[in-house]
Amino acid sequence: MSDRIYSHRDLIVYQKSFAAGRRIFELSQSFPREEMYSLTDQLRRSARSVSANIAEAWRKRRYENHFCSTLNISEAEAAETQVWLEYAAVHGYLDQKTADDATEFYEEILRMIVAMIVAPDKWCIAKADKQRGRKIDKERGKRGVKEEEAVYLSDEFPLIDQSDLLSLSPPPRVSPSETPEAENA
Repeated sequence: MSDRIYSHRDLIVYQKSFAAGRRIFELSQSFPREEMYSLTDQLRRSARSVSANIAEAWRKRRYENHFCSTLNISEAEAAETQVWLEYAAVHGYLDQKTADDATEFYEEILRMIVAMIVAPDKWCIAKADKQRGRKIDKERGKRGVKEEEAVYLSDEFPLIDQSDLLSLSPPPRVSPSETPEAENA
């Protein structure tokens, strides 16, 4: 494989997510018919959406915010796929080892997506190139972008304490009389 990326198909994360989507389709073919329009459909859609959003993000790399936003969608779809895999295992449609292996594969994909989100400057077309105009962009497209293995290996991921996240949420209201309007009355 070339170390230059000329299209989204050259991205390792795209290749892995596309292969995972294909495997999910194969695994879900044995699901019961009554799950066709629920679990089977949801699992297939979310699995396919991961690679589709990576491709879309690649085409939006001129705009760092769009690039990151679309990769965030891909990240969410990968996590959603993991949830559907858990449901499939719990209901006995997949054996636990197969579900665990697929979930771990999606963890690897998620790490790669997050690494791209954390360091978009390594993937996006430079602002200097945009300021020079389309001619430079076309030249850069011909040269491709150099993909470095280290891009996916980052210790810069933020540590998040789950209890801190819960403390940011307002306490649940017990009754309608505890609404802000009732307190101001």
